[in-house]
Amino acid sequence: MNNKTALLAGASGLVGNELLHILLNSSHYSQVRILVRHPLELIHEKLEQIITDFDKLDDYADYFTVEDVYCCLGTTIKKAGSQEAFKKVDYDYPLKMAELAKSHQVKNFLVITALGADSNSKVFYSRTKGQLQLNLKKTGLTALHIFQPSLLLGERQEFRLGEKAATLLSPVISKVLKGKMKKYKPVEAKDVAVTMYEVAQIERTGNYTYPSDRIEIISAQSTEK
Repeated sequence: MNNKTALLAGASGLVGNELLHILLNSSHYSQVRILVRHPLELIHEKLEQIITDFDKLDDYADYFTVEDVYCCLGTTIKKAGSQEAFKKVDYDYPLKMAELAKSHQVKNFLVITALGADSNSKVFYSRTKGQLQLNLKKTGLTALHIFQPSLLLGERQEFRLGEKAATLLSPVISKVLKGKMKKYKPVEAKDVAVTMYEVAQIERTGNYTYPSDRIEIISAQSTEK
């Protein structure tokens, strides 16, 4: 199918921005819709920017008449300002998007959570991500793809000290983490974006999870094509 429509949320983020350019350059999509709070400084013949109040996603239900929905929404508790505000972005919005995708019979719903997501975790961040995964699986989507990257590498607009340090140490960390520990290696945001795109091009049903090591493999296979 070379005339699909994609819907993307989180296009201004680290993975989302990489993914946006992949979608726009893909021959598989004739239209790319993005849900944004503020318009991006980008013009493309395929691109439709939808200024969105994410607290009222039901008002944008008609835009979910697409084949693939990519959810790259995410923040930090520090940036959000509170656990409640963080949960709204990282749990409420993705789950509502999944419900709208289900009601419009979207073929693929692709979402980023995190490595270590666990609905029973004592850590709020990991528990929130785990609860999202659990409830997404209950939605009954045609095909649900959950991506669990470890620490993301790439050029963010905002400075994050921990991630900057990890970027500098990444070559050393990657050599140390082998075997079952490979999934904990930092992963490039572009590799996550490439993997999300690649798996959406496969016709199938069911729930699928991709930890960092699997993301790395699929991305590498894509570059070899």
